[in-house]
Amino acid sequence: MSKADLPNINEKAFAVPAQTALRASPSTHRPRILLLYGSLRERSFSRFATEEAARLLQSFGAETRIFDPSGLPLPDGAPVEHPKVRELRDLSAWSEGQMWCSPERHGAMTGIMKAQIDWIPLSLGAVRPTQGKTLAVMQVSGGSQSFNAVNQLRILGRWMRMITIPNQSSVAKAYKQFDDAGRMKPSPYYDRIVDVAEELVKFTLLTRDVSGYLTDRYSERAQALTPSPPMIATAEI
Repeated sequence: MSKADLPNINEKAFAVPAQTALRASPSTHRPRILLLYGSLRERSFSRFATEEAARLLQSFGAETRIFDPSGLPLPDGAPVEHPKVRELRDLSAWSEGQMWCSPERHGAMTGIMKAQIDWIPLSLGAVRPTQGKTLAVMQVSGGSQSFNAVNQLRILGRWMRMITIPNQSSVAKAYKQFDDAGRMKPSPYYDRIVDVAEELVKFTLLTRDVSGYLTDRYSERAQALTPSPPMIATAEI
């Protein structure tokens, strides 16, 4: 294909994807997974599901950390130096993959879940803290099985430029699925969480060393090659 076929392309920024670029030297440390849940209740089923997922992720070889949203201020309700905001952002930067689990409330994710995601910036200068990281989504429901919350979490994950894995978990009538100690009972719902945890570790291992290449895009390379237009003084407008 000649330049005449693609007259709008900046040839200096155009690059053909190469299989060899995906053969990076593998990292040897355990995959780092951050888990978020969306309820402050003492008996929180989203927290119970998250803790079960963390145990499974550890069994699959991952290192996990769970963020406690208690005390996290509303987005823009405190400076970014707030200790809970700083903790959340530091954990997000530490992670190579994340798992989000929200209850479904009024047919949607909870405000607690959304507030955590809203505090994680899409960009910090030239750095995008979540771009190229893997993501798994789960939800718990008080009634019949629904997928409203996980569908919304998927949209947010794409917006945060994360690699959202195909599998997901939705636990219906969650109050029946956990014992008094908060441990999940054997069921197809539990088996699905096992599937999600296994798949998240696999995708994280597959992509973490090449995420920079996977998220390198033509438009940004072309923009970097194009000089910024000169600033116009206010008096000239």
